[in-house]
Amino acid sequence: MRVAVVYDRLRAEEKAIMRAVEELGHKPVRLHLNSTHLSLGMAVGFSIALERATSGIKAYSSAAALEASGVKVVNSSQVIANCYNKLVTTAKLLESGVPAPRTAIAFSLEGAYKAAEEVGYPVVVKPVNGSWGRLVSLAQDEEELRTILEHREAIPSPFYRIHYIQEFIRKPGRDIRAFATEDRLVTAVYRVAAHWITNTARGARAEKAELTSELEEIAVKAARAVGGGFLGVDIAEDSERGLLVLEVNSVTEFRNAARVTGVDIAKEIVEYAIGA
Repeated sequence: MRVAVVYDRLRAEEKAIMRAVEELGHKPVRLHLNSTHLSLGMAVGFSIALERATSGIKAYSSAAALEASGVKVVNSSQVIANCYNKLVTTAKLLESGVPAPRTAIAFSLEGAYKAAEEVGYPVVVKPVNGSWGRLVSLAQDEEELRTILEHREAIPSPFYRIHYIQEFIRKPGRDIRAFATEDRLVTAVYRVAAHWITNTARGARAEKAELTSELEEIAVKAARAVGGGFLGVDIAEDSERGLLVLEVNSVTEFRNAARVTGVDIAKEIVEYAIGA
């Protein structure tokens, strides 16, 4: 079977996925989005594609184009859309009864100040799309929030005028990245950091996490909420409410997680795609 790997940057993860495709007896087809084109509705020579573009809009667009040609894409364009926009992700989680931090959204500075008061300071301000903790800020009070939002209002993109305001969860020096499908928890790591942003792209350290029934339940439920697939679910541990889902990632990095857990996540992704 020919299995396409769709990417815009060839990282360790994409190389591992290509090796896994070969080890499972299939032929990997490299689809580098920066040096190719896709003709909608035309035969492409493969029936399964693994979407790995780091750019959310490229991932969504290329997945939709391949689906128009009858290709099964993992993850699908609809799942990518549900994860690419944090507002949509949170809405899907809450619709499905998945516990998440208190969140509000505003489309003006005045609305954002009112939203923050309702959520309760300190608040985390995030762009509705993006990854690696970029432009994620913590505001202790309205003065700090005003400085953050005035800076964002000056950025020439309409996305930065959508103000996503979320309560600050006082995590125990870590959060959890769970790798899950709509049916099971594959593995998970703690992302440990002194900084409140616990992202390995920002220097957090990955450690093998305890796989509990509670963790599996919330990770699988979150995966189902966004439409299923092979997903990275970011989870915070709240001292009073337990596990809360922060985000769901449709094109998840896994190099550090594979190293510390010993789980061949690349192989898990390929097997899921072929058998899903």
